[in-house]
Amino acid sequence: MQQEEEQKRLQEEEEARFKAEKEESERLEKQRLEKEKQEKLEAKDLERRSDELEELYLLENCYSAAEKWRKESHAQAKWEEFTRCVDTPDPTLPREINTFISLWKEEQNEDIETVMQKGKSVLSLIERLELVLMETPLHELKEKKMTLHQESIVEMRELLYSKFEVATERLLKQASAMVDPDSGNMEKVIRGEDVTFCIWANLKKNPKYKNVTFGDTQMGMRLPKFLTVSDIALRLLHTHFDHLSPLSALTPLPKIEPPERPAPDADRPPARDPGRAPQEGEPEPRDDPGRPPPADQDDGLEEQMSLAFDGEGVEERAGEEVEKTSARERLSSLSVPPKSQLEESESRSDDFVGENVVDLHQFTPLGGIYHLDVLRLPPQRKQVKGWTLVEMLSGGLQRFPYPPPPPQEGPLPSQASDPPAIKETLARAEMEVIPPPITVTLKFNDNAMFFEEPTVAKWDPEGRCWRTDGFGDVYCNMEERQLSFTLGSLCPIALMQDIHLNMPYQSWELCPTGLDAALFVVFTTFTELKIQIQENRCMLVSATLEDEEFVSDITGRWMTPLALTLAMRRVGLNVFPSERSRKYVGVNEKSPGTEVRTYQQMALMAPALAFGWSKWNLHCGAEKVVLKVSEHLGAEPVNSRDWSLYMFDGRRAQRLKIDEFGPAFSEDLEDDTEFHATLYHMLKDFTSQEAAERIRNAHHLFVDAVYQLLLFTRVLSYS
Repeated sequence: MQQEEEQKRLQEEEEARFKAEKEESERLEKQRLEKEKQEKLEAKDLERRSDELEELYLLENCYSAAEKWRKESHAQAKWEEFTRCVDTPDPTLPREINTFISLWKEEQNEDIETVMQKGKSVLSLIERLELVLMETPLHELKEKKMTLHQESIVEMRELLYSKFEVATERLLKQASAMVDPDSGNMEKVIRGEDVTFCIWANLKKNPKYKNVTFGDTQMGMRLPKFLTVSDIALRLLHTHFDHLSPLSALTPLPKIEPPERPAPDADRPPARDPGRAPQEGEPEPRDDPGRPPPADQDDGLEEQMSLAFDGEGVEERAGEEVEKTSARERLSSLSVPPKSQLEESESRSDDFVGENVVDLHQFTPLGGIYHLDVLRLPPQRKQVKGWTLVEMLSGGLQRFPYPPPPPQEGPLPSQASDPPAIKETLARAEMEVIPPPITVTLKFNDNAMFFEEPTVAKWDPEGRCWRTDGFGDVYCNMEERQLSFTLGSLCPIALMQDIHLNMPYQSWELCPTGLDAALFVVFTTFTELKIQIQENRCMLVSATLEDEEFVSDITGRWMTPLALTLAMRRVGLNVFPSERSRKYVGVNEKSPGTEVRTYQQMALMAPALAFGWSKWNLHCGAEKVVLKVSEHLGAEPVNSRDWSLYMFDGRRAQRLKIDEFGPAFSEDLEDDTEFHATLYHMLKDFTSQEAAERIRNAHHLFVDAVYQLLLFTRVLSYS
């Protein structure tokens, strides 16, 4: 019995050993076949790599063509403006802008309406100069010219504010002629496109009149008794723009680095280390506006991009044509600086931020600035025997000191004095030592999108920063879009919102909607943003918050991608990360080289292919990106079953075997597919003839607009 059991055991062990050897043999054979297949595919990919890169380089000339068109368009617009002989100066010409500023300085006796009207032109000139600073390639914008533009911007901002000061004084001198019959005081609200001007003059000096409401603006103040009996005026100047934050010590003006012309091959001198401090006389680098430069652009930005490649470990492979790659990388120059540069700038910014100081890299004023002032009421006109007498004071518009200056030291009334007089004197002294605060109520700007209760901040002119201390009894009513608080003294006020509130994104989708048209949708925690792209223009279609659409002055307006970016940031719809955003947002960081090349090639295929977010992009590492792709030529939404997954590392693209709903990530190649050197050629294998025809006939301005939006949003790293 034991012998039979022993034989049975040995037989089972032999069968198990044979089975294991067979399985191992099959595994090794399968591994060998897969390796042979992989090597064949890699050899085939290497064989045609040069041709594919050459074809892609020719296709990417569309970005150079778009840049050339922009230059010609700007030149044509300047010429048309010159031939029309318009009164508006060219802000890029120092002689014209200086003449404009000098002539306006000489104009006298302007009222508030006139200043508002002229202010629209000034704001337009400032906006044009800011766009010039952002759009002009670095090699064209010399440091001297850049400094002149920045000085012109600052001077126009200061002049505009000084004009409001003079016009306010002129209005207050006539306050007695504009008395409200009900209150006996002067009240006036003047609304403009970019400014709301509210003024109240205390002519009656009624101590019971403590609550001041500025017309139908739903804004006002509650005054301490001391101010109700004083010769004062209250002014609320709500500018829908922000000219104070640029003065902050936390936002220094950028400088540019003069570009150099290195050799196009391996003899090129080494790139400058971004962590190295500039030498004496060597300017600091200026942020790149983030769009593809022309093909003949100097290689200053190419050096920056190559640094990003080196820092991310993207190795050069043998057999590649260096000049072609260099040209392609030159097209890929953008505002994705290397890590060392980001860390250096972050460490510098941290040195400036103190306690209760707003970090303007993390928060931004939204809805404009509320300039709050207690002003001295100038002497009013008096009628004496048919004569109108006006006391003329020098010094212009004067602020009323509140809290009042501390009392002068002196003896208190004696105990023998009248007790009520003693109490009144003590109460006045206590008020002067601890003056009661002013209660302020503000209304949100209708064009500002607040996703959560804002943080209220006040401007500190000495420290040139926004501060959050000094406020009391802060109450926010999000339904009524109102905020109230108490403050010891009046000053410019801003409502702050987290810049990165909508980052990282939940998902995104880019879908063609017709010839040279596409819809770009970004889903965030709070909102769903839809942006329509048509040729070289973009439009915010809708921004949905809790099933309600947010409507502002930028909704439904066609703009360039850069203008749309600035406009959406201004109203609080910020889905455009900056170079410092990685400090405040959990980023799925990708290699800059891979990210840029992916955006460029996505834009080339955008006329006929839909792209979307994939959860596997979080699991493939920093050197690779994974995204969903589907051919889309109709008007209906993409069916979830039509998506396929593709992976790209900047040098090789492949179609993945897994789908979006698989249990685990795998880099296995889809059956009967091959490797390609570019994402463009990988996708080309699966496009129909009709889709290929639409891609070939796509307008270069549309491709460039798609590329810019992808680059500004950086959906592959911030989703």
